[in-house]
Amino acid sequence: MNVNPKVEVTAMQGRILFVDLTTGSSRIEDDKTLFADFLGGTAVATELLARHGYTEGDLLAPEAPIIFAIGPFSALYPVATKTVTCFRSPLTGELGESHAGGRLAAAMRESGIDAMVITGAAERPVYLVVSGQEAAIRSAATFWGQSAPATERILRQAEEHSARQMSIVRIGPAGERLSPMACATVDSSRHFGRLGLGAVMGSKKLKAVVVSGKGTVPIENPKRYKEVYDVLYDRVVNSDEMKKYHNLGTPANVLALNAIRGLPTRNFSQGIFESAPDISGEAFLEEVNVQHIACAHCPCGCIQIAEFREEFAPAHYSTSRVSYDYEPIFAVGSQLSLSSTRDILRLLVFIEKQGLDVMSLGNTLAWATEAFLSGVIDEKETEGLCLSFGDTDTYLEVLRRIDSGSGEFFRDLERGTAFCAKKYGGEEYAMHYGGLEPAGYLTGENAIITWIAGIRHSHLDDSGYGIDQKLLKADIPLE
Repeated sequence: MNVNPKVEVTAMQGRILFVDLTTGSSRIEDDKTLFADFLGGTAVATELLARHGYTEGDLLAPEAPIIFAIGPFSALYPVATKTVTCFRSPLTGELGESHAGGRLAAAMRESGIDAMVITGAAERPVYLVVSGQEAAIRSAATFWGQSAPATERILRQAEEHSARQMSIVRIGPAGERLSPMACATVDSSRHFGRLGLGAVMGSKKLKAVVVSGKGTVPIENPKRYKEVYDVLYDRVVNSDEMKKYHNLGTPANVLALNAIRGLPTRNFSQGIFESAPDISGEAFLEEVNVQHIACAHCPCGCIQIAEFREEFAPAHYSTSRVSYDYEPIFAVGSQLSLSSTRDILRLLVFIEKQGLDVMSLGNTLAWATEAFLSGVIDEKETEGLCLSFGDTDTYLEVLRRIDSGSGEFFRDLERGTAFCAKKYGGEEYAMHYGGLEPAGYLTGENAIITWIAGIRHSHLDDSGYGIDQKLLKADIPLE
């Protein structure tokens, strides 16, 4: 069926929720002109950041805003599941822009809110509840210090009601201690992962944001909307490009990149990992996968959930569930030379509880390991620990020391690769672009050029790595 993909919807109301945590006040503003000029999503978020952004001095000043925004297709069409957040990054000092799936976009849509602007800082730990177009600030004192997964369980029980969609964005202990690489976790398994949103929330004493949607989305022509929706749904579900997401999810990239020498290994020193089959999407699916789930309004179901059991006493086990994707597997797998799904999950469970950006953390640990092995740092900095690739137990001890704030070197590690290399040396081993550690692609010049040129140095802004992959698969000389 040939359908012209045009359907009139009135989903973008141009409605912005402003919250001031210092005064405890909130208000709704209608700005249809803003959304007419910038449509929504990233464009609206960056414009709001430019209008309300605190651009001088302390990156974590109370005046520094957090912007959340959705786009015109959010929660209306298949795959349009992301919410964008913009802020000043405590990791790079530049634009902080991060995207997350889950239920947040749908909850904002059904609340009738297209964007949120959060400023100020509370005196004591709080969380923000947005229900419909009303906002309330409530005490988070009793669960400040809890892990990111525990916080979701607490709030889902406390705030459960008749909402059609409820989404919970929260930070873990890393955000509370203002780690520049702290992320914010969304619902059970998605993340505003990059550039330090967790630290910005922590600086505001904002433990979580709970958004509950009760409304519906007005559509001018429901029949036409369904026709377009069905065509897009069919293309998403049945296309060759989406097959990997239905089955293995993004971990399908492990073997694909390894085959073209593009899987970063041991701090980007090579593109082939000898144990790639043991940490591949296929290995995770066979050994530890227990569930596939999807973001709201997405038919892909690419989210992979693993179950990890660990014996803490004879015949007594603790069981954790954690999501895994390609980037975490690369960041603490091939980058650190961990060669089993179990070893990777041991680190991922800890990192998930802390609420840390696994990509920045894994790259920083890889830098630290190479710097140690090259003699740039020694046991004086590491307080007796001997770092070596493949040593899971030592990496776990490093994570514990980062969590406890034990030792200057371990406190510095969560300030990122660029900071550590400048302070301790070993800049020749420091993999970062503008202060942001790279994603898992050692594919060639196009990826590098676009990372350097990108305003936030992200692989998803331009997909230069995809051009490299096509050239490598086609065996076409890059010159």
